[in-house]
Amino acid sequence: MTLPKIPRDRVDDYSAAAIAARREYAEEQTGAQLEHVSSYSLGPGTLPGNIENFVGVAQVPIGLAGPLLVDGEHAQGEFVVPMATTEGTLVASYSRGMKLCRAAGGITTTVLDDRMQRAPVFSFASAREARDFKVWLDAHVDEIAAAAQTTTSTGRLLDIQTFAASKHLYTRFNYSTGDAAGQNLTGKATFAACAWIKQHYPGELHFLLEGQFATDKKTSVVNMLHTRGKRVVAEVTLPAALVEEQMHVSTDKLYAARMKGQLGAIMSVTNNNGNHSANGITAVFIATGQDVANVAESSALYGFSELLPNGDLYASVTLPSLIVATYGGGTGLATQRECLELLGCYGSGGVLKLAEIIAATVLAGELSLGSAVVAEEWVQAHDDLGRNRP
Repeated sequence: MTLPKIPRDRVDDYSAAAIAARREYAEEQTGAQLEHVSSYSLGPGTLPGNIENFVGVAQVPIGLAGPLLVDGEHAQGEFVVPMATTEGTLVASYSRGMKLCRAAGGITTTVLDDRMQRAPVFSFASAREARDFKVWLDAHVDEIAAAAQTTTSTGRLLDIQTFAASKHLYTRFNYSTGDAAGQNLTGKATFAACAWIKQHYPGELHFLLEGQFATDKKTSVVNMLHTRGKRVVAEVTLPAALVEEQMHVSTDKLYAARMKGQLGAIMSVTNNNGNHSANGITAVFIATGQDVANVAESSALYGFSELLPNGDLYASVTLPSLIVATYGGGTGLATQRECLELLGCYGSGGVLKLAEIIAATVLAGELSLGSAVVAEEWVQAHDDLGRNRP
C-alpha cells in the first residue's frame, strides 16, 4: 500500500487548518488517536525554523533537582535545575548528589575553552601540492577570517588547524559563537571563507565544506582533546564524615570503585570514564531547548578523583565538548524559554553560566550514582521509585 502525501499548506503550513489536516491524515491512515499529542499551549506561529509538518507535541515530564550550589565564574549561587525525563529515580538521584555537594560548600566550576568548528577538506593532485597549500593557508589567515566575518555579527574565526593525509588537507576552522551553539553560523561563515580561498589561491584545489573532521553529533577523540563547544570543569572536595553520613559509604571505597571503573572504561574504549553523564545532560537539554543530538558529543567526560591524606575525597568532571546555547534554535520556544529563565540563563550573556550549571549537575549525578552502586542501593532505589514497576 502506498500512503498519500502528508498534507501541507504552501501559504501557511502552521495554520490551525493545516495542523488539523495532518492530524486527521495520521489518524485515518494509522487508526491511532492523537488526543494528547494535539494538546499544547505554545503558539504554532512560533515554530517556523524549528519543525516541519507540525502536528503536535511530545510532552516529557519536567522535575526540579536541587538546590544546586555553584561557585563559578559565570554561575554563582543556588539553582533549581529543570530536568525533562521519563526515567524514574533520575531527578531524585541528582538532587541527592546536589544535597551532598551543597553541604560540602558547593561545586566550583571553570570554563577552560569555547570554540565551535566547521571542518572543510581541501584536495589536490599530489601530497606536495597539499603541503604547499598549508603554507599559503597559514600566511592568509587574517584575510580568510575577514571573509568569514562578512556572514556573521556574533561569530569570529579564532584559528585554523590543519591535518594532512595523502593528497588532502583536513582543516578545523575554530570559531567563537556568542550565545548560539553555532553549527549553522560556522557553516555559513566557513563557506564564505572557502569561496575566498578558491578565488585567491594561485593553484588548483577542490574542497568539501565538511570533511567529517568536526565530527558533528558524533563523539571523537579530536573533539575531546581540542574542544568543541564549551570545555568545562566542575570540582568539589567532600569531607569523609559527610560522605559517610549522607551516602552511607566511605570515601576510600568510593575511590577504590573509581579505580576499578577506570580500568573498565579503558577496556571498553568508551568516550568517558564516568557513570552516566548523558542522563543529566540529556534531561537538561530537553528542558532548555538544546539540540538533543549533541548529547553524542556533549556526554564525553574525563572523571578524576583523589583520596586526600585526611580521608576526604576530591572529585571532578571535565566536559570537553559541551554544546549549549541560550539564544537561537529551540531556546526561544515557550516551555524551553521558561526553563532557561528558571536558571537565569535565557538570552544574551547566559551561555557560559548554563555550561557551568550543567557541569555542576553532572558532577552531582556522578557522585550520587557512584555512591549508590558502592552502597548497594542502586537497584533498590529503582524499585522504590517505580522504574521497575510491572
